[in-house]
Amino acid sequence: MAQQIAPDQLVVNTLRGLIMDASRAANSGHPGGAMSSADFAAVLYSEFLNYDPDRANWFNRDRFVLSAGHESALLYGLLHLAGFISRDDLTEFRQLDSITPGHPEVGMTPGVEATTGPLGQGFAMAVGMAVAETFLRAKLGRGVCEHFTYALAGDGDLQEPIVLSAANLAGLWGLGKLIVYYDSNKMQLAGPVSRTDKADYAKIFAALGWHVQQVDGHDRDQIRTAIKRAQGQKKKPSLIIGHTVMAKGSATREGDFGTHGEPLSPEEIGASKIRMGLNQSVAFEVPELARVTFQARFPELKKRARAWQDALGRKIKNADAEFLAFWKAMNTGRGELDLPMPSFEPGKKVATRQAWGACLNLFKDALPTLVGGSADLDPSNQTAKFRDAVGIFGAENPTGRNLSFGVREFPMAAILNGLALHGGVIPFGATFLTFSDYCRNAIRMSALQKLPVLYVFTHDSFHVGEDGPTHQPIEHVASLRLIPGLLDFRPADANETALCLGIALRQTCTPSCLMLTRQGLPVLDPAKYPGMAEGVAKGGYVLKDCDGTPDAILISTGSEVSLVLEAAAILEAEGHKFRVVSMPSVALFERQKQEYKDAVLPPAVRARVAVEAGRPEGWYRYVGLDGMVLGLDHFGESAPAARLAEKYGFTAPTVARKIRERYFAK
Repeated sequence: MAQQIAPDQLVVNTLRGLIMDASRAANSGHPGGAMSSADFAAVLYSEFLNYDPDRANWFNRDRFVLSAGHESALLYGLLHLAGFISRDDLTEFRQLDSITPGHPEVGMTPGVEATTGPLGQGFAMAVGMAVAETFLRAKLGRGVCEHFTYALAGDGDLQEPIVLSAANLAGLWGLGKLIVYYDSNKMQLAGPVSRTDKADYAKIFAALGWHVQQVDGHDRDQIRTAIKRAQGQKKKPSLIIGHTVMAKGSATREGDFGTHGEPLSPEEIGASKIRMGLNQSVAFEVPELARVTFQARFPELKKRARAWQDALGRKIKNADAEFLAFWKAMNTGRGELDLPMPSFEPGKKVATRQAWGACLNLFKDALPTLVGGSADLDPSNQTAKFRDAVGIFGAENPTGRNLSFGVREFPMAAILNGLALHGGVIPFGATFLTFSDYCRNAIRMSALQKLPVLYVFTHDSFHVGEDGPTHQPIEHVASLRLIPGLLDFRPADANETALCLGIALRQTCTPSCLMLTRQGLPVLDPAKYPGMAEGVAKGGYVLKDCDGTPDAILISTGSEVSLVLEAAAILEAEGHKFRVVSMPSVALFERQKQEYKDAVLPPAVRARVAVEAGRPEGWYRYVGLDGMVLGLDHFGESAPAARLAEKYGFTAPTVARKIRERYFAK
């Protein structure tokens, strides 16, 4: 019976059968949207997508991002037809230790370009990938880097504000090789879309500078024509709105929003397969004609990938010095970066954000693949000189390396993830620490995807002063430290800042957050503190020690390190002995062996004080029941920073007094 069906229809029906079977076997999943998207996905993957069937990570492949990550069964069906995953992988959908998890995860499944699921972020990551492609194409030439970035989005994606913000930037930047298909099936998890959304996205995207088409999402000829027209765009990203039916192809559930988040019944699946011309008694069936049709382009795709490799070899052999220098930089591993570092005058007061700016000004030439910018805080984040030196990326300047994100912290962070996923560039983004809340879910996705994105957060405490509690971080450092797989850096001075940056930029699979001061801090003398470089690399170290056993250990980070040194000096004049520990990265310190941690924080010394201008709870793991934490558990106020420091007890005399009262009172 299947042989009587048109081959391209059989491919679509096969995909829908795999979707139904996978979600049924798992007894969970989202078949409805995956089935409505199947026509577009089948046409794109089997007829247009440029990839190497033998090597899923071929550099010049087209990228396909499933922003509607809940439709993962659709993607896994495509990857099975392409030969990247097996039938057994499909049968293990959503099961422990399988490579077919409930939402796609990059690095786990060959052919998955991004970890998606939190709606809207896949769209923004696709924008980041398209930025990387545009920049590298301009630097390397079309023969080396020229490909499309496709994304499949659903109604839920477009309802997340991150999409329209990222779309605004994509239109501004003229990303002509970005093509997004919006599967508009008019249904979402809780019911019809009409309950929650009346936006005319065709008009909105057109106003944002996109090329917009609307098609019947089940008419494959219309889909083919729309993709070809989108591919012809040079200066505009494309949105193809496919009007579809939820659970298309099912026997009795078409248009039913209940199919969004629950598998179809065995009876419904059987009846649906009969309707589609599939064998109702065979699960995970792939008719040979469907496989052959889907893989018909394989010889051409393999030939194209080999030709690219040969052309690249000739290009490198005959290239000029500029190309070779950039190619070398692009292919130098992050762990092998040679980073020039500025020098700072000991004793001089330098804000750690200024130290970051000084480093950035050196890195801009040493790292030609460093790409990023600020969320409209260029002077405050110290990225203005970088911007002016490297140029602003855009349609008329594709080699510009500064990305002017505007007041768009969340899209910025997700776009950085897309840049990192594409590869070939080193992405960074900057804003105020208090606005890390806007970025947080994308930072979490950086960690989950093991992407070495650099986040620079300035204005890291109540010392922001007159701007008041809305801009004064209290819980933010502690909150970021809770994200698994994220490096936290809160350096004590300019030298520690440079060292932390060196560590962050050399990461290969770990994102980093730098929390930097607005106010000036005294530059510590490396000659006086010779263990700084090695200690920062371990996250925490003995900055200043005493003879014999200390009366107490003082632990601190960031701007409070110099404060603790002053307080220790006051108490030392009274005859007490202290060890001062700087802990610029709790995450790095926790990676160390217990022997090292005990050497820095000897268990026998139970008198311990941690000082940090933020939430105190996390420090009790280091000070214990006998220790004391001087932190903040309340919001700040609008006043000069010095007045707030006095009120909140962050002055050397007050810190010394509290330590004296706790441990040395007679």
